Amino acid sequence: MKIKSLLLVVAAATSLASCGGGGGMPKFGDDEFPVLTVGSSSASLQTTYPATIKGIQDVEVRPKVSGFITKVYVHEGQTVSAGQVLFSIDSETYRAAVQQAQAGVNTARAQMNTARLTFENNKKLFEKNVIGQYELSTAQNAYATAQAAVAQAQAALTAAKEQLSWCQVTSPSAGVVGSLPFKVGALVSASNALTTVSEIGTVEVFFSMSESEMLNLTKTAGNVNAALQSMPAVKLQLADGTIYNHPGKVVKASGVIDQATGAVTLIAHFANPEKLLKSGGAGQIIIPSNSNNAIQLPQEACSEVQDKIFVFKVGADNKVKSTEIKVNPQNDGKQYIVTSGLSVGDRVVAKGLTKLTDGQAIKPITLDQYQKKIDDAAKLGEKQGTAKGFIDAMKSK
Repeated sequence: MKIKSLLLVVAAATSLASCGGGGGMPKFGDDEFPVLTVGSSSASLQTTYPATIKGIQDVEVRPKVSGFITKVYVHEGQTVSAGQVLFSIDSETYRAAVQQAQAGVNTARAQMNTARLTFENNKKLFEKNVIGQYELSTAQNAYATAQAAVAQAQAALTAAKEQLSWCQVTSPSAGVVGSLPFKVGALVSASNALTTVSEIGTVEVFFSMSESEMLNLTKTAGNVNAALQSMPAVKLQLADGTIYNHPGKVVKASGVIDQATGAVTLIAHFANPEKLLKSGGAGQIIIPSNSNNAIQLPQEACSEVQDKIFVFKVGADNKVKSTEIKVNPQNDGKQYIVTSGLSVGDRVVAKGLTKLTDGQAIKPITLDQYQKKIDDAAKLGEKQGTAKGFIDAMKSK
């Protein structure tokens, strides 16, 4: 009795499977292909450009005097203010020069005092007709020479003191300290950059735009300044792929085209209150734009051959023709924005491109019809799976 029941179940399951005609696969005619009609819609586009981040002011810190570093007061990445001491350089030689210059001033003042007394005494003698005009003029000139010698000595003292002050290397501006390649004990001179201080409260992001793109913007807006003003807020994609959380504004464009690249350099400013952006970093500038009459096409309706993109356009006689199209290089991975090669109202094959040849006649079906066949096949596959599971269960009894 058990064997008879099993045979009946197997027969029913076999009958159910045979009704599917193909094991759950959608049943299309050999010439049936889904076709879509090209339309237009609003599309949000974005263009990306490689970018370099720099502080709005990057200043190299170099010593004005030569000597050994005796003290480093800061560490890498530290925020400093303008005038803050960063390094000390051995100052013994320069202190000695100050003392020597001070001694020179003292000597010159003593000589000046002597010359002044001589001149004042000669004036009295001249008034009593004891000496003549020559002696008086000589004393007056000696006094003037002594006064000049004092001024010269004081200038030498001021220069020596200034050189001594240079032994304390200070920050030329407020900002963030860069790398510190020289440590205590290193011999440095004016040829050595001790560090870089970057003002990164606001950063400049440099990127390049092709000459043709810049010309299009300029012609549309009227001039370069108007083009920059009309540009939307831009975004910055960081090196880890995330989008920086503060928008930027393009504020400058170079007046010279790079002959090597044929590009124009533009600069965008980004606020950097969290000090997340560092001078010397890299990223991508993203410039958004909107198109109200864009032709969008699913990428699965296209094929790519040697960096060219083709579609199968369906003619009035339902014959297909391989047609090259141009698309916007920026896309979302699912849709292409078609810039040339298709017009609104054209029909293209949406799926099954590998089975087509140029000039082949097809029977167009809609995407809804195509999807229905897929759904029907899936349901049939589920039924067959249920029947198979029942058969296996009966066999195990």
